[in-house]
Amino acid sequence: MANHQYQIANLLEKMTSNDKDFRFMATNDLMTELQKDSIKLDDESEKKVVRMVLKLLEDKNGEVQNLAVKCLGPLVNKVKENQVEMIVDSLCANMISSTEQLRDISSIGLKTVISELPQTSNSLAPNVCQRITGKLSNAIEKEDVSVKLEALDILSDLLSRFGDFLVPFHNTILRALLPQLGSSRQAVRKRTIVALSHLLTLAQNSAYNEVIEHILEGLEKPKNSVTLRTYIQCLASICRQAGHRLCNYIDRAMLLLKEYSQREDDELREYCLQACEAFVIRCPEAVRPQVSMILELCLKYVTYDPNYNYEADDCDGGVAMDTEDEDYIDSEESSYSDDDDISWKVRRAAAKCLESLIFTRTDLVEDFYRNLSPALISRFKEREENVKSDVFHAYIALLRNTRPANDIIHDPDSMEQMPGPISLLLDQLPHIVKAIQPLMREKSIKTRQDCFLLLRELLNALPGALGPYLDKIMPGISYSLNDKYTSSNMKIEALGFLCLLLQNHQPEVFHSHISLLVPLVVTAVFDPFYKIATEALQVLQQLVKVLRPIDPTLGPTTNSFDITPFVENVYSSTLQKLKATDADQEVKERAIACMGQIIANMGDFLQPELIVCLPLFMERLRSEVTRLSAVKSLTMIAASPLHIDFSPILDDVIPILGSFLRKNQRALKLHSLDLLNKIVENYSQNFKPQLLKVAIIEIQPLISDSDLHVAQYCLILLNTTARKQPHALIGIHDYFLPSVLVLVRSPLLQGAALTCCLDLFRGLVCTQLPGLDYNSLLKKLMEPMTSRNDNSVNVVNTNEQLHKQAYHSLAKCIAALTQQCPQEAVPLAKRLLSDLQRHSSVTDTQLVFCLLTVGEIGRHFDLRFIPTLPQTIIECFGAGSEDVKGAASHALGAVSVGSLQTYLPLILKEIEAQPKRQYLLLHSLKEVISSLSNTPNGLAQLLPSVPSIWAQLFKYCECTEEGSRNVVAECLGKLVLVNPEDLLPRLQVALHNKSPLMRTVVVSAIKFTISDQPQPIDVLLKQNIGEFLYALRDPEPSVRRVALIAFNSAVHNKPSLVRDLLPTLLPWLYSETKIKSELIREVEMGPFKHTVDDGLDIRKAAFECMYTLLEQGLDRVDVMQFLDHVQQGLCDHYDIKMLTYLMTARLAVLCPDAVLIRLDQFVRQLRETCTHRVKANSVKQEYEKQDELKRSALRAVSALLQIPKADKNQQLLDFLKSIKDTPELNKVFENVQKDSSNNAEISMDQS
Repeated sequence: MANHQYQIANLLEKMTSNDKDFRFMATNDLMTELQKDSIKLDDESEKKVVRMVLKLLEDKNGEVQNLAVKCLGPLVNKVKENQVEMIVDSLCANMISSTEQLRDISSIGLKTVISELPQTSNSLAPNVCQRITGKLSNAIEKEDVSVKLEALDILSDLLSRFGDFLVPFHNTILRALLPQLGSSRQAVRKRTIVALSHLLTLAQNSAYNEVIEHILEGLEKPKNSVTLRTYIQCLASICRQAGHRLCNYIDRAMLLLKEYSQREDDELREYCLQACEAFVIRCPEAVRPQVSMILELCLKYVTYDPNYNYEADDCDGGVAMDTEDEDYIDSEESSYSDDDDISWKVRRAAAKCLESLIFTRTDLVEDFYRNLSPALISRFKEREENVKSDVFHAYIALLRNTRPANDIIHDPDSMEQMPGPISLLLDQLPHIVKAIQPLMREKSIKTRQDCFLLLRELLNALPGALGPYLDKIMPGISYSLNDKYTSSNMKIEALGFLCLLLQNHQPEVFHSHISLLVPLVVTAVFDPFYKIATEALQVLQQLVKVLRPIDPTLGPTTNSFDITPFVENVYSSTLQKLKATDADQEVKERAIACMGQIIANMGDFLQPELIVCLPLFMERLRSEVTRLSAVKSLTMIAASPLHIDFSPILDDVIPILGSFLRKNQRALKLHSLDLLNKIVENYSQNFKPQLLKVAIIEIQPLISDSDLHVAQYCLILLNTTARKQPHALIGIHDYFLPSVLVLVRSPLLQGAALTCCLDLFRGLVCTQLPGLDYNSLLKKLMEPMTSRNDNSVNVVNTNEQLHKQAYHSLAKCIAALTQQCPQEAVPLAKRLLSDLQRHSSVTDTQLVFCLLTVGEIGRHFDLRFIPTLPQTIIECFGAGSEDVKGAASHALGAVSVGSLQTYLPLILKEIEAQPKRQYLLLHSLKEVISSLSNTPNGLAQLLPSVPSIWAQLFKYCECTEEGSRNVVAECLGKLVLVNPEDLLPRLQVALHNKSPLMRTVVVSAIKFTISDQPQPIDVLLKQNIGEFLYALRDPEPSVRRVALIAFNSAVHNKPSLVRDLLPTLLPWLYSETKIKSELIREVEMGPFKHTVDDGLDIRKAAFECMYTLLEQGLDRVDVMQFLDHVQQGLCDHYDIKMLTYLMTARLAVLCPDAVLIRLDQFVRQLRETCTHRVKANSVKQEYEKQDELKRSALRAVSALLQIPKADKNQQLLDFLKSIKDTPELNKVFENVQKDSSNNAEISMDQS
């Protein structure tokens, strides 16, 4: 510290030097010292430094003054509060000085201090605000315009950063600001509007209402046209900053705007339309009754061009526009053709307002296509480039709000009637193409880029719809790629669109254009700019698929188109790029991918070239930077149905792929395993088994539950090897089999990985190799159980560590083995049953294993000829262990699947006879129904038994035990799938039962009829699901909760079922997100009172449903209304906050523009969570919950930062600064950002 003091004193001495260079260097060194975290000043040093810096602000040398101003930033964070106040007082005094230079430098200094003041301080910021506010208000009232302008600027900064602290001074500030709206200087009026907007964001209602009344009265009785324009601008600016509070005045304001927009004043019209745009964005609900009036105004003025005759240009296409573009200056201030004509501003404001209207009113898309779309299409001929761009963007917004047509194709229910917007868009498509055609050949790059952007969105809305119009579109693409004056970005845009065009249409439509496309794309491949070459190679790869479409199973599609003339050109150009060693990395990767596609699709035309081309792939395979791309391309070639001759590289490629399995690159391992599998599948006759052993040995470390996806690929490769090249496994099964057995015992094994395990055991046992026969594999699988007689510690530990899921996996693997050896099924089942009958001498885990294995064997084989089987299993229902009971229940259901006629009547009889075992027996019945309702054959078996099962189940719909009711609901739902025409109406009748328990079960049952796969019940379900979901209005909370869960399931698995019901269901869904006081009660627990919220579970279900809507049904949701309820959830219970933080992050990706509008409210609520302090006497769990909330809130902040233009939001920037100023929050935030970047890398790794 003493060293710092000495250095500071030395610098202060140099600052008094007569030499300006000494003063400059000393000030620069002082700034460097102040930026160090370690520096600490005593009181005396603080005073000296502050006095000296303030003195240097008056220095004669401008460079020294500038450095002194920069010192103020770090200085306010290093000195005590009284010194900061001294700095502020001095700067405020100098700001009204008679010396202009001192005024300017003091104003800059004040802005610097305000921007650097810490927001986390307890008293510094409020005290500084208090000292500055009065002085700024006085400065604003002064006559000197330059002082006034600087004071207004500083006040705006102060209000935007520390608006909360200035609330007590709002009346003083308002008294100073309101008169300035009438100033004769435009700059003063503009800055006053900005300051007022920031002030009203946090003003009390009385102050807010006072200002709005003042403005509206000024509009009703305007003094002059200047005041009129100012008040309209002010109203729009206030709406942008604090629009949610303006809703009560919208109708009154809109009448005035409509009146003034009729006046012959273009500037006034522009401001009226800008105000309408602000109302539409910030007050979407309040402005709803005025939408038709706003639309009428916009349609009138978007065509308002009194000084130009467009009809004269209709015959010439775009000639006149091309001529104008030569003298065009790309600037908002000068983007008009005549100095006196500002009508373009009116048209631009109308176009922007239309875009906002389209964006916020998704419910009016069909009306917009009828009334608005033709008008916008006709305005594509707009002569001013900026206005034309805004018209294009308005139409693009309309296309983005249109449900893509491919959704209809994949939704069988929607095929009956095409939605209105899609039908209308199809009708207008010829007009769109006709309007765009001449514009695609304009000289203006901006216009052409807008054309391609619009066509891209058109393809997203109507995939495959541009096929009939290719003759009109192709010349425009050709023009952009051939024009020597075209920018690189324009070529990239054109190539990107061409690639999308090729992907979205059937190959046949391009046949007449191939002779144009191939030379065009090949030329672009050799463009010197690497980004163009990269994009062109991607297009060329897509073009290859168009030239020669290949079906993975059937091979090349037969058509009359002759590709022979084009093969050589496509191949040679790609080969040249593939050979280039000095090419950019992206170009190399694209060339490899393109060549892979060429060989895979046209390899039979290029047989002589394979000996040249395939060794090049080997070179790329040996290079670290290109090996992944090479593996992907070779996979395409190996999978090709053309059976390309791989012999030139086969002996080299397998060992290299084996070595890749050791690399620490996940994507490389996955693709290498996939390529090995394709080679074994298609080329097993072309290489010796010994060659494959080298790769198989490397698999062992990869078969692990730490990465089930990689393990799954390993299992697939082993299974393919067992089928196609079994001799490659001789002598090396001990390398991989132990790892497979460890994986089988993992609690994480499930789904596709488990299926691959079962397939592998079926494949291995069929090889009949030494050590892989039935008995050897069975012994290994049963080892944990059969070694029970071994008294060693290791075996005991193994038994203890096995998770109960492992027993399910082991049982399924044993059943899979036995399927390949049917003669072993009954003897094995008898052996296991004998173990069960000696249950007193067998551990619970062994009982579970035996029961599950018998069940899985019985699922595939008829075990009715073992007389003791049912009784032995039912006896296990009385075991002391819950795991044994559950396994017995599962086993009884599973063996019934294999012997339905024998065991199903037994289960139904036992349910009736043994009330105490009812829950377990219902689970057995559920297992039967679930297993058989998945396949057509199973449904046919189950159908005769449906009446008896249904009657039995309905007896237990109102049983007191909730667990039993849940199982009954699942059974009923699955049973409806067997005979929907008969059983669904019965459920509908039961829905009107007086018992809440019955209604709960019935609504729950519907959830189990919905799956993500097409089913026969879907059409019937779509017609009737509304009646079940109307239970959202049921008076009983438990019924509403299960209705929400069913709604959630429908949205998640099959959105088409509820898409048309959303307008009705959403208000009921939103009503369940609100806290209801009637469901909150107090419970006395000894001397304490505990609050219980019975509505919490319902709210959680409602918010979970909203989260699902984000992924599936947001196209039918009013986003602004949706955001209202998300923001309510941000202030709810812990569980709901966690959900809404996830939703906030997802919304930032799905609808960034809407979130940007509400960003201030989101930031305010997230800030409250991050700054909340847990009470000192709270338990540990409360601290942990708060930490988790902060982490989730910061994840949401990280997502909000990714929104374009979010970094311009002052509230978010200030919050970000306060996070970074708080070490605890900053550390968490850095970890969150690191995690999100890692997740992005992993998702790329999967590709």
